Amino acid sequence: MVMLGMIGLLAGLALLIWLALRDVNIIFAAVLCALVVIVTNGLPFAESLMQTFTIGELGAFTFAGRFFLLFAAGAVFGKIMGDSHAATSIAMALVRRLGAHRALWITVLACALLTYGGVVVFVVIFAMYPLGLRLLKEADIPKRLFCGALALGAGTFTLTALPGTPSIHNVIPTLKLGTDLFAGPLLGLFGGALMLAMGMAYLERERVKAQAAGEGFEPGPRDIIPDFATIEQDVPHWALAILPLALVIATILAPRLADMAGAGEGSAIIAFANSQPVLWPSIALILASLVAIALFPAVRRAPLQTMGLGTQDAIMPLMATAAVIGFGGVVAQTQGFAAFTDLVVGSALPPELSMFAAASTVSGITGSSSGGLQIFMATLADPYLAQGVSPEELHRLVAMASGGFDSLPHCGAVIAMLTITQLTHKQAYKEVGVVTVIVPVVATLATIVLAMLT
Repeated sequence: MVMLGMIGLLAGLALLIWLALRDVNIIFAAVLCALVVIVTNGLPFAESLMQTFTIGELGAFTFAGRFFLLFAAGAVFGKIMGDSHAATSIAMALVRRLGAHRALWITVLACALLTYGGVVVFVVIFAMYPLGLRLLKEADIPKRLFCGALALGAGTFTLTALPGTPSIHNVIPTLKLGTDLFAGPLLGLFGGALMLAMGMAYLERERVKAQAAGEGFEPGPRDIIPDFATIEQDVPHWALAILPLALVIATILAPRLADMAGAGEGSAIIAFANSQPVLWPSIALILASLVAIALFPAVRRAPLQTMGLGTQDAIMPLMATAAVIGFGGVVAQTQGFAAFTDLVVGSALPPELSMFAAASTVSGITGSSSGGLQIFMATLADPYLAQGVSPEELHRLVAMASGGFDSLPHCGAVIAMLTITQLTHKQAYKEVGVVTVIVPVVATLATIVLAMLT
């Protein structure tokens, strides 16, 4: 029975990856694979499907309920920044400053600014794509490198490493550990800088190699390339465009600064902010959305409809992530997962390295950094805290570790990005894999070494 359970567990994981790679709806795939694991491991059928998968500690609806407001607030903010052309304005300011020939730098920096300011990854990709096509044509750079730049700027250091980001990856550890969004700031800054430096060095090296080989820009069959005059129509000034992003970060940062200055003592608002790691960044995003509506005429005409569409945009990413976590919740009930937990936690490796291995493996299995992080925090955080790892260090290192092997080919975000850019895994996954798997893994290991030495 134990052997059958292990085979079923591996079969469920393999099936999830196979279905994701074939663009099968991830919610359906997660339910189907959970059924495979339940049946082959002899888990209580009704309880596992109706309790563990849905409303257990790692249940899909438990996760969705806990993080709905943050997903919705991020999607609304992203919708407003996109429809108001504020995101385009920031990118165009970088074009004027750096020149169109630095298309990869512009893409990475613009995506990083937007995601660090709270705009969700999918919105960033949609907002950047038309401008990116124009830049690629001007600089004659292959689209596969644009994919790598999108992935580096929108899906690496701003999501898991940089302190203060309102991303779900930075929020999940706070609920378990009692930390805030600025946990492990020096480790995060070091790891984030390393990811950016290594990722850009790789992309620039590949750009030079492509140029030497005579490889240039080739548009996809459905690509419409606008000219810069068209892109700049109805675009707000970049200084106004960046204000909502700055407001998000300032609002999130305010409680920590008040505490450091001693001004937060006895303040009900500061106490509330520090006790609400999900609600407070959501409030920051909502506040910034209202300010953006007031600033930008393009969204002022029908603000409620824009916010409604933004909320709708949050549903599918939220439910897709939740379904994968529900699958992970079922996996966590199996003897195979218990054996894996005992093996990793009881290994002779230093705790920082073994927790890196654990978080990386779980994120790789689920193809989701937020899913892997949620499962790790629910099932593995306590043993590492008991071994003396500080909550702030655990927060930052595990968040960074979750952002490596999550981007294997079955990752939903990777599949969505390739679909939007009209490229295949064969054409572009090499660049995406280097900047979202190899670079974050190396940077996280270097950050772990720094943490062990300090």
